[in-house]
Amino acid sequence: MDSCVTAALAAAEAEVYALHCSYGQRTEARELAAARDVAERLDMADFMHLRIDIFQRIGGSALTDAAIAVPDAAPGFGHETQAASESAAIPVTYVPFRNAHFLSAAVSWAEVLGATRVYIGAVEQDSSGYPDCRPEYYSAFQQLVRTGTRDGRIEIITPLIDKSKAEIVRLGLECGAPLDLTWSCYKEGQEACGLCESCILRLRAFASAGVTDPIPYAVRAQPNKS
Repeated sequence: MDSCVTAALAAAEAEVYALHCSYGQRTEARELAAARDVAERLDMADFMHLRIDIFQRIGGSALTDAAIAVPDAAPGFGHETQAASESAAIPVTYVPFRNAHFLSAAVSWAEVLGATRVYIGAVEQDSSGYPDCRPEYYSAFQQLVRTGTRDGRIEIITPLIDKSKAEIVRLGLECGAPLDLTWSCYKEGQEACGLCESCILRLRAFASAGVTDPIPYAVRAQPNKS
């Protein structure tokens, strides 16, 4: 959902080249189908699909390691204060240093294309406490790009970094992002489970925006809007 809204914002400003990575995640096929559909709906100039096998080989994440179960969201998930969220343990769905791999591939392609911006739908607030979704992470990566690319002009754009999930839904509706094509569930590929942390955050966001989430759910919870 976050990537879709980010793509719609980028498409309103420039010609867009989409990069999607399959990295052995449980819902790999479903996410790829969603990404292709979004790219087609937004009339993107090109769509590159990359396969990355390192995460499945090293394990360590419930998204890529079959030996680690994807947990259902705990009662009250997402209602903690920011301070409490920051002090909590990093969830088992964290994929170690994943976004650096995505960004590296995108920056390499941007250099070849002559592109000056790389957009990524990273979100700090209302995320699950992933360390590679913090603003400091992207500031540091920006410095790496400045010093490690041909002319250092490529800018890393994180338009959603400080927004809540509800704000992202509202922004997506305003900019015409095809939210009906998106997929967020960590577990399933036919119907979203409605129970994992990603599903709960998404359902709460749509409820706060006052609209019905258009994707199918096995269990459509009625989460508190706050």
